[in-house]
Amino acid sequence: MVIGKLFEALMVVCFGLAWPASIYKSWKSRSTGGKSLSFLIIILIGYAAGILHVILDYDGFNWIIILYGMNAIMVGIDTCLYFRNKRLETR
Repeated sequence: MVIGKLFEALMVVCFGLAWPASIYKSWKSRSTGGKSLSFLIIILIGYAAGILHVILDYDGFNWIIILYGMNAIMVGIDTCLYFRNKRLETR
């Protein structure tokens, strides 16, 4: 079971490493080009499911919930930037 938790943590860390680059691109480009709102929402739902999985299936507090939460926050930031950039494009 420990090896499963390690692989889950590795997966969440690997996914999490991609979000800062995506946020930076969104911030600098000021464009929605290459972004998909539906994709961002699906990813947010996936992270919410991961958080619920940790809450329901792990005994007590598990640090992996912090990784899921950090990733969800980064996707949330990228989603907010999507809306900002969409507004900038319509000006």
